[in-house]
Amino acid sequence: MTDTIGAELAALFEAAAAAMATAYAPYSHFPVGAALRDEHGRIHAGCNVENAAYPVGTCAEAGAIAAMIAGGGRAIGVILIIGEGQALVTPCGACRQRIREFADPATPIHIAGPDGIRRSFTLDALLPDSFGPDHLHGKNQHADA
Repeated sequence: MTDTIGAELAALFEAAAAAMATAYAPYSHFPVGAALRDEHGRIHAGCNVENAAYPVGTCAEAGAIAAMIAGGGRAIGVILIIGEGQALVTPCGACRQRIREFADPATPIHIAGPDGIRRSFTLDALLPDSFGPDHLHGKNQHADA
């Protein structure tokens, strides 16, 4: 089982690192890559794409999610984000919510640097008590009585 988990993370790491290498980050000079595995076992990757009009850039996680949707996936089983530097490159607030749209609270989110995995979280740890699609479909099981 450890070999399977190791192989899965290795494949996600490789895809995220390859995506990071193609990032378009001429303003921040901070390339980021993300890769996720969907409910069909397929890996989808994305990179950040900056824009001179700063608010319209795209995060790596958003690119990976868009690739998943375009490829027919609808659920994130696991996601890995890679960035350079010493600090953890966790998803921004908007990307945490984007991930929430397609993942459940227990979904693993792995944060990596160029040398490997630095830390792992669940979505619930990064976005506790979040609002998601289940709230709009009457499936909120955490509502206070």
